[in-house]
Amino acid sequence: MSKFLLPALPYNENSLSPIISSATVDLHYGKHHQAYYTMLNNLIENSEYENMSLDEIVIKSFQEKQQKIFNNAGQAWNHNLYWNQMSPNGKTIIQSKLSSKIEESFESFDNFVQQFTTASLGVFGSGWTWLVEKDNTLAIMGLPNAENPLAYNQHALMGIDVWEHAYYLDYKNLRGDYVKAILENLINWDFVENRLT
Repeated sequence: MSKFLLPALPYNENSLSPIISSATVDLHYGKHHQAYYTMLNNLIENSEYENMSLDEIVIKSFQEKQQKIFNNAGQAWNHNLYWNQMSPNGKTIIQSKLSSKIEESFESFDNFVQQFTTASLGVFGSGWTWLVEKDNTLAIMGLPNAENPLAYNQHALMGIDVWEHAYYLDYKNLRGDYVKAILENLINWDFVENRLT
């Protein structure tokens, strides 16, 4: 029996449309995310990683440079957050602890969106852009491939996948449009706020 199972989406595959089409969700979640879990289970079978949690595997495999294991564990972890941070109609950011931190760190929500989008465009090739909480402030991290804040002992509040499979069916090469559309329409800011330490 497989140790790790692909978590169910918290909404239907067509629920994020038109920002993210059902065809993209089917490919991205149903094929790519599932493949990371399948490969991870195969790689850790009968190994020291077999009885670890997903978080533990991400950290240990990154530290020990077990690249194949890290790539699949990292991507499994990354996508779990990616799907769960979104909701069909998003949630407007309201005056809250999170909005105050965004204003303190980026001056305004619009500035945050602009800086996050710019950071996403700055990730060369495949990777992720993250909002992290560090030393009671917020920061943006652009990381390559499967790398995530957890691997660097940082606390992720949200992350957007900027691998081409995440947006190419819907946005072609317009990565910035895809990132901005998610930030302004699909993020469940209550979920993000609940991740604050």
